Amino acid sequence: MTATISRKPTVEADHRFSSSSSLRLALAPVGPAPPLLDGAWWPRSRDLGAELPSLAAVLDPLWGRITRVSVNPTRWRVVPRKVPVTGHVMKVGWFLPEQDPHELLLLSYRTGRWNLLVVPPETTPVSAAWLMAAASDPRGTSTASRLTEEAARLRTVDEADRAVEGVWDSEGGHGARDPVARPGSPAATATMRQRPRGR
Repeated sequence: MTATISRKPTVEADHRFSSSSSLRLALAPVGPAPPLLDGAWWPRSRDLGAELPSLAAVLDPLWGRITRVSVNPTRWRVVPRKVPVTGHVMKVGWFLPEQDPHELLLLSYRTGRWNLLVVPPETTPVSAAWLMAAASDPRGTSTASRLTEEAARLRTVDEADRAVEGVWDSEGGHGARDPVARPGSPAATATMRQRPRGR
């Protein structure tokens, strides 16, 4: 399953990715060695009772009926003990020190367990796309918290670069840095005159 973010209300027939207007999910492809994370989920809120049914609707056909979910409660406003989903009820548990706060553990009675990075709902689309791609990389070796920290670091670096560029622009930096870019400027005219004829 490849990492894909899409807002179309469909699910691909070959299950390479899942997308709908209410679900944002990226899953790692099945490979010989299981990855540390099986993908990423970007819920729209911190309300587990409202968010889990749409996740179960996509994952139940792919992974078998998801019967239990475990979270770290520091990232969720309310952790219900049970969540009704289509055709059954999911039991929800929580662990504080033992579970990564950015991870959702899913258990299927028949098939096994999966770990999804939970992208915080307020995450920007650029950071969310990076997190979802990184978490669904089959060669991934980072934990959910480590990836979240790396995304925050990259966002800080990007914001700092934009701030520096803004100062540079406000001080006339682009004009001084690239004089040829302005048509009609003496530098652009001189460059055009120096070209040999016939080319």
